[in-house]
Amino acid sequence: MQATAVLLIHCPDQKGIVAAITDFLHNNDGNVISLEQHVDPNLGHFFMRVEWELTGFGISADKIEDYFATLVGNKFGMSWQLHFTDRKPRMAIFVSKASHCFYDILQRYSSGEWDVEIPVVISNHEALGPIAERFGIDFKVFPINKANKAEQEALEKELIKELNVDFIVLARYMQILSDDFCGSFPNRIINIHHSFLPAFKGARPYHSAYERGVKIIGATSHYVTPDLDEGPIIAQDVTHVSHRDDPRELVRKGKDIEKRVLSQAIRAQLEHKILPFGNKTIVFH
Repeated sequence: MQATAVLLIHCPDQKGIVAAITDFLHNNDGNVISLEQHVDPNLGHFFMRVEWELTGFGISADKIEDYFATLVGNKFGMSWQLHFTDRKPRMAIFVSKASHCFYDILQRYSSGEWDVEIPVVISNHEALGPIAERFGIDFKVFPINKANKAEQEALEKELIKELNVDFIVLARYMQILSDDFCGSFPNRIINIHHSFLPAFKGARPYHSAYERGVKIIGATSHYVTPDLDEGPIIAQDVTHVSHRDDPRELVRKGKDIEKRVLSQAIRAQLEHKILPFGNKTIVFH
């Protein structure tokens, strides 16, 4: 596949934005292969994702951002991200003991479904080390308790930066990240958690749901912020359950949804289709 460039853009809505962007690409022999836009009328804000082929484009990759800023971006007060698809994103995975999301990620990675590099798996337990080893991925253990949390997270941050990791996935990592850690990687940490109507917290949410006779269970993937489980939502899904489903069956169905929703978020991240704005996201298709 040909290398492409992707621009994710947002700014106050105003006349001429689309024309200015497409003229910039057309005037430099850019062949657009995807363009999606959205205007939020309540906020008066404009959002766009545009992707074009780099072959034959009149501006070298290292100069595109400067030219775009001068000719378009600064005029409209835009905020933007520029990505290139010929560079594989680098993803770190954080795990604890639950393996279902971890296995799903590794299967998609090893089968070539995702164009991604996984330089490291980080855990607070030894349990899943053999799985990472089986897939040839470095596994690092940082045992965490109240006394050493700040020190261990500092070491984790140092490793993440040393490995040039682009984003982190919490594949059922059962540790609450500190505000300092979250603030070091804004909109770069993806988490998955169960989400019920009503919501059930605690160590045995599926058992609580069973006791209340819920009819729907679900999962939510989101970016991590210092507000626990309150970050910008990326993907959600639900499935129906009934009185016939015991707690074990709810757990099984819940794991299936968690894997699916987390993979949707990771795929959108890898394809540069998520545009965070405030405490929400625009997810292009």
